[in-house]
Amino acid sequence: MENFVVSARKYRPDSFETVVGQPSITTTLKNAISSNQIAHAYLFCGPRGVGKTTCARIFAKAINCFNPGPDSEACDSCESCESFNDNRSFNIHELDAASNNSVDDIRNLVDQIRIPPQVGKYSIYIIDEVHMLSQQAFNAFLKTLEEPPSHAVFILATTEKHKILPTILSRCQIFDFKRILVRDMMLHLGEVAKKETVEIDDSALNIIAQKADGSMRDALSIFDQVVSFSGKIVDYQAVIENLNVLNYEYYFKMTKAFLEGNYPQALTVFDEVLEKGFDSRNFLNGLGRHFRNLLMCKDEQTIQLMEFSGEITDNYRSYSQQCTVEFLFKSLGIVGAADVNYKLAKDARLHVEIALMKLCTVNKGAVWNESPALTEKKKEVKDKDDSKSDVAEKIIETPESKPLEKVQADPVKEVYIQPPTVKTPIKVGPRIKDFINKSTDPDINEVLEEPQVAEIADKLELNQENLLRIWLEFADSIKDDQPRLFNTLTTQKPILEENKLVRVNMNNPLQEKAMKSIHPEILAFLKRSTGDQDINIELVLAREQSEKKLYTPEEKFKHMQEQNPQLGLFRKTFNLDFD
Repeated sequence: MENFVVSARKYRPDSFETVVGQPSITTTLKNAISSNQIAHAYLFCGPRGVGKTTCARIFAKAINCFNPGPDSEACDSCESCESFNDNRSFNIHELDAASNNSVDDIRNLVDQIRIPPQVGKYSIYIIDEVHMLSQQAFNAFLKTLEEPPSHAVFILATTEKHKILPTILSRCQIFDFKRILVRDMMLHLGEVAKKETVEIDDSALNIIAQKADGSMRDALSIFDQVVSFSGKIVDYQAVIENLNVLNYEYYFKMTKAFLEGNYPQALTVFDEVLEKGFDSRNFLNGLGRHFRNLLMCKDEQTIQLMEFSGEITDNYRSYSQQCTVEFLFKSLGIVGAADVNYKLAKDARLHVEIALMKLCTVNKGAVWNESPALTEKKKEVKDKDDSKSDVAEKIIETPESKPLEKVQADPVKEVYIQPPTVKTPIKVGPRIKDFINKSTDPDINEVLEEPQVAEIADKLELNQENLLRIWLEFADSIKDDQPRLFNTLTTQKPILEENKLVRVNMNNPLQEKAMKSIHPEILAFLKRSTGDQDINIELVLAREQSEKKLYTPEEKFKHMQEQNPQLGLFRKTFNLDFD
């Protein structure tokens, strides 16, 4: 029985031409060989499985080839190439820095570098995971890396470039390998499938490529896994079942429920997802990517950013036509906020369900599923309203005033204002005024413009007594919302001085800072209560206490006695002394 070789090893590239997804790097290395500009040190860095060590081995083989081709590829027929292919080359040395990271290991390497190659022009040293070297090992390697023998070439490979010393980086030519694109993976996997006589559709290849997350080695390992599961015929359903990937149909069902405002259907689909064993956090992330893909399909310029093909892309295009850009923007915001706050939620399922119900309210044209009883009740109310006049005259009786007139014909929002002839209008506190000013309803803002808002009833004369009364009234209005400011306002009483200046003494900078934050509101309330627009408030910070520190008990007692003279009599009466 023939031994099985995994696809990641069996189809490992052995030439620059077969390297997947790194055209700029392979072109640069081939040009360096053809122009005979071989540097003494290279650094290959990037994510896992993108071809760093593979390119290092191909490059080492090519620069020692006796008969390189016109495209700088190794001939595979000379003595150097044959020894490399048979894993018996003494000119190419591979070192794993993860297990050989001590100073002694580097010293042995330095001693070995002095020996010239037996066959070929260069001795190549490939050091994988070089970031694992210790600080002392890096220092021991530094001098050799800077001035190696003419026959030595170093190729360092790492996934974490930021952990390498800047002095090492400055002595290397740095090549940054990129993540392999989904479409490049799909093409390569398709070729591997043909060689292995495996029938697999594009949708299944797409799922494998996305699951690999930019790593060609991971993609080939996943390919072997699904082939073992499905045999020689692999389809989309078999792949998502084997890899435990959520079918995109669930996201499309969710989108339909969101567009219709059908929150029961959205919650039912989510429950089905949980019953299949999928994590709610992963579902939330997948939903965010789903909205992103719908947004990409809205414009021809961004549709190329889609990482799908075939039937899945057609479905995205179809659903994207039903979604407005505003709907997708708001939906992405809701999903993003839910993902950020996920860890803070005590009930993860409820947290996601609330987000789903919010998504059902984004579409303005949503039609909510209602029970027959609720629908019948709404019909009865509508018939009853139609039997009356369009706008029923409603009044509110207030003591010592005329009835308020209704100025808006909306049965949901009933807003009243005071007739101009009324002498005793309704009092509106500052929080009510703020609510009116900050209303997001354009109908309310249109009716309740500044000239129409009812002001505080009787204007008070500006004197010390009325000033204190108004001050405490404002403090009471913020008592529930800002208790600390309430305490400050009630303890720091205002003092009316000349030229209508209100002085407020502050004990410390914290009080001053708190008062400055609410200064405009207090001033506006004083002007509105008195009808005097010339009032001004001045915050005065008390002088800082003496910086002299009290060290001895005598000094402390003397200071206390200045505050309370009775302490001296108390000490004398009981003949007390200091310890």
